[in-house]
Amino acid sequence: MDAQGECSRCRVLLKLSGEALSGDSSIGIDRSMMEDVCAQIASITRLHVQLAIVIGGGNFFRGANAATTGLDKVTADYVGMLATVMNALVLQSGLQAVGVAARVQSAIPMLPIVESYQRDRALEYLENSCVVIFAAGTGNPCFTTDTAASLRAIEVGADLMLKATKVNGVYSDDPVKNPDATKYEQISYDEVLEKRLAVMDATAVALCREHNMPLRVFAISQPGILMRIIKGEDEGTLILNEA
Repeated sequence: MDAQGECSRCRVLLKLSGEALSGDSSIGIDRSMMEDVCAQIASITRLHVQLAIVIGGGNFFRGANAATTGLDKVTADYVGMLATVMNALVLQSGLQAVGVAARVQSAIPMLPIVESYQRDRALEYLENSCVVIFAAGTGNPCFTTDTAASLRAIEVGADLMLKATKVNGVYSDDPVKNPDATKYEQISYDEVLEKRLAVMDATAVALCREHNMPLRVFAISQPGILMRIIKGEDEGTLILNEA
């Protein structure tokens, strides 16, 4: 991988938010969006990119919304983890429909629906060009799927972590609320923490910083963006230890 984040013929961890799969809707899965995501993933696997995916569940349920549901925080987090499993199963089916081998591993044991997370088996799948979809976060409450993504990226030895969202990079402020917000093309993890930028939670950022994991944040809704990133084009925002 070069300084711009080019990563053909390497191993990538893609963090895919649940909201990214809902398209213009606020809940559920948008079929056309899912099909586009699967097509984009298929295109980069043809370049022999080994791809692992951590998927969120915010299009169905967010554990952070415990207060509005009447659930205690721990129970709400577990419900959110189950939502990620639903998304993972749908994504697996979509990938298989376009000819991409994919397996789901859950941090919470739930045989016979999906496999339990096993690092050695996940690495074996990746080596054999099978996309591995990690579901149920870390398997523990009080940890976000961003933290799960950072952890899995480190565990599988990813060369690059990608965070696919609805926003086309990292901004100095919420670009929806503040049209004057500045978009960063490249920034360091130290700056992200110092400026308290809404990239990922502090635990996830600290993990990436400690393990020197480059991260690129981008909007998945842009057609062909995964391929452009893999080919080294400067999309979204690149976050490094030294920007």
